[in-house]
Amino acid sequence: MCLLAIRVALCLVFILSFSFRGYALSLNYYDQTCPNVESIITASVTNAVAKDKTVPAALLRMHFHDCFIRGCDGSVLLDSVGSNTAEKDGPPNVSLHAFYVIENVKKQVESSCPGIVSCADILALAARDVVVLSGGPTWDVPKGRLDGRTSQATETRSLPGPTFNFSQLQQSFSQRGLSTEDLVALSGGHTLGFSHCSSFENRIHNFSSTNDVDPSMHPALASSLKSICPINNRVKNAGSNMDPSPITFDNTYYKLILQGKSLFSSDQALLTFPKTKSLVSKFSSSQDAFFKAFVKSMIKMSSINGGQEIRKDCRVVN
Repeated sequence: MCLLAIRVALCLVFILSFSFRGYALSLNYYDQTCPNVESIITASVTNAVAKDKTVPAALLRMHFHDCFIRGCDGSVLLDSVGSNTAEKDGPPNVSLHAFYVIENVKKQVESSCPGIVSCADILALAARDVVVLSGGPTWDVPKGRLDGRTSQATETRSLPGPTFNFSQLQQSFSQRGLSTEDLVALSGGHTLGFSHCSSFENRIHNFSSTNDVDPSMHPALASSLKSICPINNRVKNAGSNMDPSPITFDNTYYKLILQGKSLFSSDQALLTFPKTKSLVSKFSSSQDAFFKAFVKSMIKMSSINGGQEIRKDCRVVN
């Protein structure tokens, strides 16, 4: 009983105040300095989603890509300046969009609490809100991140890619202090959104010396994707929804993997090892189990921090 109490206490300490790279995050960080910050963000994000159903997938992906480079420091929001090409203009990020949502939220927050709330915190809270607005779980977001002053497109090469095999994925996540379960749970974010042909064309054209199409892909899906994305595709923005319910946060993604109907090599790679295959099966059969794991992993990932300031404008350093 004593050991259990100690474990619970340690878990609460972890969630309430996760320290990384020298400073701590807390759930009540803005209680005294900007008590209405979460309601301001939620109202603004809700309005944006009502007007554009692609916003949830965009902001969730933006948050992932921010956290995987220099921690969750809002560096993905910075514009390229002079000779420096910023993260948002790096190859993996050129399809990111809905930056305007964060910029609009920042203006509203600054009007209420000038110089108090970081862009990194706004993005982390917005990512939570879009998951909830899409039918997913909610959670308390630890706050107190600082904004970074460095943003380099060259660093986006270290982002996990859609063509990654499991070993590459595992290495990428472990370098950020994330476990195999975190990898599988966070991959569930692929239940939202749309993918361009370039992210999965490796599976439907010239897959190997013996197979034109990845044999692990369901033949009907492969046929459909080949018609949408022919080998010399010239249709700008051609692609496919990530799953049949691309604006609903659910566990359909895991069901598709088991059916050979996932889009990316990195998705199908989750069946490579017994542990990850077991987790895919678990999340496929229980949406509640997926939601609980996703929340735990999102709190863990979004607590990787490392900024230096509170930006007045999310697009430029102070």
